[in-house]
Amino acid sequence: MPKVPVWKTIAEHIRRDIAKGHYKPGEKLPTEAAFATRFDVNRHTIRHAISALAEEDFVYSRRGSGVFVSQESAQYALGKRVRFHQNLGHFGSDAVKQVLELGTRGADTKECKSLGLKKGSLVHVYKGLGVIKNKPVAHFISVFPAARFENLIADITQDPSVTRALKRAGVQDFTRASTRLTAVLADTITARLLMINPGAALIRSIGVNVDENGTPVELGTTWFAGDKVELTLDA
Repeated sequence: MPKVPVWKTIAEHIRRDIAKGHYKPGEKLPTEAAFATRFDVNRHTIRHAISALAEEDFVYSRRGSGVFVSQESAQYALGKRVRFHQNLGHFGSDAVKQVLELGTRGADTKECKSLGLKKGSLVHVYKGLGVIKNKPVAHFISVFPAARFENLIADITQDPSVTRALKRAGVQDFTRASTRLTAVLADTITARLLMINPGAALIRSIGVNVDENGTPVELGTTWFAGDKVELTLDA
């Protein structure tokens, strides 16, 4: 029977310690030197074990700070006021939005219906990623009426926050008018963006946001990685 490499045995010990709660989510692990002393091996062996755990998302490293236990699935609350930066705010600077694409085009039939636009209207399209600890957890496409938000593309180029971009355009508050959730499988493009395997489980959310007067301002579609995000419903 082939002998199990030492680094695999060490990785399994650390994995069990995490599962038992000896190291809690967000907690810093002991140093390589401390682990090397505990297991009586060199630091290279410890580094190999930690790298394996990082690939499995059990831990993550911060340059200059050390290695930390990964948080549990990100909690993303669905309610009348859905804000990415507020939903994932407890991750601090570890949670960011990345802009993938910004552009303007003609609205399709579905977009015209959802946003109350006439056929032939233009829309601004914002495609991006929600990222936690350098790992993408959600891919989103947001569509806005171009005639109402002329400067939205320029604003989001400077600042990826939709909330602040809409506020600069005069929308002081917006709420979710409708949300539709569907379980889907990742296609090749979405899988590549979310760094998961094609066919992996996703949760797709399609929602319409409206301003204070009930006028649609955004049609948003988001694909959440099923094993990275836990959706909750605000009462």
